[in-house]
Amino acid sequence: MKVMVTGVNGQLGHDVMIHLHRQGIEGIGVDIQDFDLTDEDAVMSYVKKVQPSAIIHCAAYTAVDKAESDIARCCMINGEGTKNLVRAAVSVKAKMMYISTDYVFPGEGVEPYETMDPKGPKNIYGQSKLQGEMAVSSQMTAYFIVRTSWVYGVNGNNFVKTMLRLGKERDSINVVCDQIGSPTYSYDLARCLVDLIQTTRYGVYHATNEGFCSWAEFAQAIMDKAGLNCKVHPVLTIQYKTAAARPLNSRMSKDSLDRAGIARLPQWEDALERYLMELR
Repeated sequence: MKVMVTGVNGQLGHDVMIHLHRQGIEGIGVDIQDFDLTDEDAVMSYVKKVQPSAIIHCAAYTAVDKAESDIARCCMINGEGTKNLVRAAVSVKAKMMYISTDYVFPGEGVEPYETMDPKGPKNIYGQSKLQGEMAVSSQMTAYFIVRTSWVYGVNGNNFVKTMLRLGKERDSINVVCDQIGSPTYSYDLARCLVDLIQTTRYGVYHATNEGFCSWAEFAQAIMDKAGLNCKVHPVLTIQYKTAAARPLNSRMSKDSLDRAGIARLPQWEDALERYLMELR
C-alpha cells in the first residue's frame, strides 16, 4: 500500500506519517513545496507521477478568523483544492480520506452530532470544509470523510502551546466556557486514520478524543497539568468577540467508529498528559 499524505508539514500530517512508518506502510508526504492544491494541472501531474493507492488529505486553510476576510482563498484551498485532489485520485483509482471538522454543523443544542445530521456552518471556514466534503462525496465511492475537532499536536502552533505560553506570562486569562467539544491529540487521531485507511469501510466518521469539556475547562487542565499558577476566568462567547462565529455545541458522536470496528481514541485528559510529556 502506498499512501500520499497532504499537509505533511502540519500537526496531523506529520503524525500520520509517523504511524504509517510504524505500521510498515509506504507514506509519501507532500505540502505546498510539492504542488499548489488550487492548480488543477499540478495536482493531477503529481498524483499521476506518484500513483498512490490511497490519499489522506490533511492539508487545509485553517485560519478560522482570517477566513472571514479572505473568503476566496479559503474556499479555493478547502473547496476547489479538494475537488482537484478528488479528480486526481479518481484518475489513479486511489481511495481518499478527507479530514473535516465539527464546524460543518450549526453547533446548537447539547446532544452529540451524528454523522448524517443536518449541516449548517456558522463561518466561512466551516462552509469551505463542507464544500470539500461535497466534492468528495459527489464524485467518489471509495472515500472516507473524517470530522474532528480542537486538534493539537507537537508539529505546529495550537491552543495548548498558546495556553502554556500565556500561563508563564500572566497571572490570569479569560477563556470561553460555553463552547463545548472534544480536544483531540493529533497523534491519537493519526493512529485512527491509518487504521481506517487500510479498510474498505467507506463512509463518514467522527473521530476525537473521548469526553467533552469547555475551552475554559481545557485551559484549566493545561495549567494544572503543567504546574502553572495562572487563573482561568470563564467568560461567555458573547463577551469574547472574534471575527468568525464559533459553534457552542461541538460534541460529536463516535458511534460511526464503533460500527466500523475501529478503536475509539483515548480520553482527552489522558491525551493531554501524554502530549505535555512529549513536549517536555
